[in-house]
Amino acid sequence: MNESLHQFLRENQIHEVECVIADMTGVARGKILPKALFMAEDSMKMSKAVLTITVNGEFADFERFVGPSDPDMVCVPDPNTIRWAPWAIEPVAVVIHDCQDFDGRPVGLSPRAVLRKVLKLYESRGWRPVVAPEMEFYLIAQNSNPHEPLRPPPGRNGRTEVGRQSFSIDAVNDFDPFFQELSAFSESMNLGVETLIHEVGAGQMEINFTHGDPLDLADRVFLFKRAVRETAYRHKIFATFMAKPMEHEPGSAMHIHQNIVRSDDGQNVFSNADGSASKLFFSHIAGMQKYLPQAMPLFAPYVNSYRRLSRHTAAPINVRWGYDNRTCGIRIPNSSPAARRLENRVPGVDTNPYLAMAATLACGYLGMVEGLEPSEPLAGSAYNLDYELPRSLEEAIEALSTCEALHEVLGVEFVQAFCAVKQTELETFQRGITAWEREHLQLTV
Repeated sequence: MNESLHQFLRENQIHEVECVIADMTGVARGKILPKALFMAEDSMKMSKAVLTITVNGEFADFERFVGPSDPDMVCVPDPNTIRWAPWAIEPVAVVIHDCQDFDGRPVGLSPRAVLRKVLKLYESRGWRPVVAPEMEFYLIAQNSNPHEPLRPPPGRNGRTEVGRQSFSIDAVNDFDPFFQELSAFSESMNLGVETLIHEVGAGQMEINFTHGDPLDLADRVFLFKRAVRETAYRHKIFATFMAKPMEHEPGSAMHIHQNIVRSDDGQNVFSNADGSASKLFFSHIAGMQKYLPQAMPLFAPYVNSYRRLSRHTAAPINVRWGYDNRTCGIRIPNSSPAARRLENRVPGVDTNPYLAMAATLACGYLGMVEGLEPSEPLAGSAYNLDYELPRSLEEAIEALSTCEALHEVLGVEFVQAFCAVKQTELETFQRGITAWEREHLQLTV
């Protein structure tokens, strides 16, 4: 067992350890071990089929991807990820694990392994990606009936927000107790949360993270989503990371800012020595334009995700790019040459952070190594242009399943298993009968 893990457990008088991995949906799976047992072992074993669980708890063709005997995998703790779980009643630690086969090789189905694979491709070129995610989410009133529409919770004044209070300080302050505790939890977990704002929707908030290593940021987003939910429970409200939780409110995104630096000297490869934009910068944009539509299930993984990606909902519908243009799927923020970057505005906040990071970097990487050239930048509104992204999960699964370039970068086995998980979820959804169908078809057709 790593000494830094032992030291953390001793110094924080930890009683139990939550040993977690992220499955393909981004759900935390794992085991809770007493401290003594965790310290006595250097790993834990768990069924590899766990990685193929759908968001509604089914196993997606696991015999095909892990074998009919339902074998174990070895889950090894990453010492860099251990943190205190501040919402727990007694001292509990949480540590993220890497999934390995018994010969020590990474399990290709593991989202964390997929991201590591993409980062190694960059490393082999002498490049190091830097990312910074922005996460939108809604605070909602507690609701135990899934058939009822969601609504914002009452604030400290006892009233429910009905209008849109974009960037309102008072609207954020209505939930001061929640945000103060969330801030304390985030600080104690070293999550690197930087900025809080009220977004456009009623009860919609946005949190920004400090920039850094993609694997570390994916870990932090993975843990942050749980911290938000746990904090909400303590304040008798819910928090949701659905991409489109309310019919008449805008959806929630996870925008990803990204640039690439040289591994040896940290210089931004998106800028030339004279401060102008480099060829690699434009090729990275072009790779996003070419491959974002093919990678859509990784950015929009559920049926609900595509309700956000529709015209005039403050979400992108195509892969146009522009300077400081928020209507585009790819935005180039104003910045110095040293900080030149692009912002991928396509991913929903419902995505698995490991897979969103892996996919956005994979698209840019392919553009760079293929030497692609982008379209001309757009100065006007991209909302009025044609759709260039898949309009449904079914269409998106088909696009990813046939994209050989992404198969090679992300792993053929992973892509096949991920598409199987999404297909299983889609088939489950299609069996249900919606309120719209009952309302408009029951006595009419």
